[in-house]
Amino acid sequence: MWILRYVRLLRRGPVLLLWGAQMLSVFGDRLYALAVMWIAWQKSGAGAMGLVAIAESVPYIVLGTIGRRAMERFTTLTLLALVDVVRMVLVAALPWTWEQYGTEGLLVSAALLGVGGALFDPNLGAMVPDLVKPEEVQAVSGLMDLTGRVARVAGPGSAGILLAVMPMIGLFWLDAGTFAVSAVALTVLAKGAVLAQPTAATVPTPTTRPQARSLVRTHPETGVALAVHGVGIFAGAVSMAMPALLATRLHAGAGAYGLVLAAVGVGSLAGNAVAGNVRLPRLLPAVYCAVWAASGVLLAITGAVVSLLALVTVSALSGVISPFLSISLSTHLAQFPPAARRRLLTVDQTLIRTTGTVSMMVVPALAASHPRAGFFVGGTATAVLAGGGCALVVRWAKVRKPLPVAEDVRELVRD
Repeated sequence: MWILRYVRLLRRGPVLLLWGAQMLSVFGDRLYALAVMWIAWQKSGAGAMGLVAIAESVPYIVLGTIGRRAMERFTTLTLLALVDVVRMVLVAALPWTWEQYGTEGLLVSAALLGVGGALFDPNLGAMVPDLVKPEEVQAVSGLMDLTGRVARVAGPGSAGILLAVMPMIGLFWLDAGTFAVSAVALTVLAKGAVLAQPTAATVPTPTTRPQARSLVRTHPETGVALAVHGVGIFAGAVSMAMPALLATRLHAGAGAYGLVLAAVGVGSLAGNAVAGNVRLPRLLPAVYCAVWAASGVLLAITGAVVSLLALVTVSALSGVISPFLSISLSTHLAQFPPAARRRLLTVDQTLIRTTGTVSMMVVPALAASHPRAGFFVGGTATAVLAGGGCALVVRWAKVRKPLPVAEDVRELVRD
C-alpha cells in the first residue's frame, strides 16, 4: 500500500524525530495564528489583522531579496535550533508585549517572528532531502507536507476545545512549547550528525554561490514552475471571498463555510497519501504546472456551482490535488545540490510571500463585490498561465537534452 512508504520512513529515528517535532511546531503555529489575529482584532479591529499579516510577511520578502548573506549564515541544524529558541521567547512574551506596547508591540513581534521564519524555512527545507536516499525524496517530501495538512484540519477544532479550558494566553504558551520541542529535536539531530553539516571549507563563498538568475537561466523549466507558483498564489486569494459566494449564490452561512473548509482539508489528507507515494513523471516542472492548471479550472468552476453539494465536491477535489503541488515542486528542487536548492527555495518563498501579500490587499476586496466573476477570472487566469507554462516546459524538454540537475549546477558553480 502507498501509505506503507510513510510508515517505513517513520521507523527511522532521525526522520521520526524531525517529522514529529515539525508536526508539533506547525500545529502550534496554527494556534498562534488564531490567537494573534484574535488579539489584533480585539485591540484595534480588522485593519490591525491585516497589518499583522503584512508585518510577518515583509521580512520574508526583504531577506529573500537583499538578505542572502544573512540567510546563508543559518545553514546548520544547531543554528536553526537557536532560531527556534528565539522564536519560543518571542511567542511566550507576546501577551506581555501586547499589554505593554499595544498594536505597535504586536507588529514588532510579528515582524521578528517573520525574520525567524524566513531564516528557518528554506534552510531546513534544503536539508530534509539529505535525510533519505534519492529515491525516497518524494515520500519524505510528502511526509513534511502532511504536517501542514494535519495542522489545518486539526488546528481550528483543537483551538476551540483548548479555549474552553484555558485562557487565550495559553495558546501562545503552547506554541512556545512546540518551538522548544523543535529546538531540542534539531539539537539532537545535529549531535547525531544525521545530515551533512557545512564547515568553513564547504560553506559557499561569494565566487561559488549559485546565483538565482544563473540557475533559472540554465534550468528555465524551474523558473517557469516558480513563476506559476507566484501566479497561483496571487489568483488563489480570490478564495477569501468564499463567504460572499456562499451568501450571494447559495444563500448559505457560516455552517456551509465550515463544511467547505472541512471538505478541502479531508481532500488534502487523502491527496497527500497518493502524491507522496505514487510514482510521478520525471518531468516534474511540467507536472507541477499541469496541476496548477487543474487547480485553476476547479477555481473557475467554483464560481458557477448551483448547490452546496456541488461546491463541497469541487472543494474536496481542490484539496485532493493540492498536495501534488508542494510534493512535486519539493521533489524537483531536491535534485539540486544543497546550496542551489537553498537558493531556489528562498526565491520561491520570497515570490509567494510577495504575491500573496499584494493579492491579499487587492483581490479579496474586489472579488467580494462580484464573487462569481472573481472566482471565474482568478481560476481562468491560473489555468491559462499554468497551462502555458506546462506547454513551454514540455517543448523545452523535447529540444533540450539537459545534464542531470546536480551536474549542471556543479558546472555552473565552477564557471
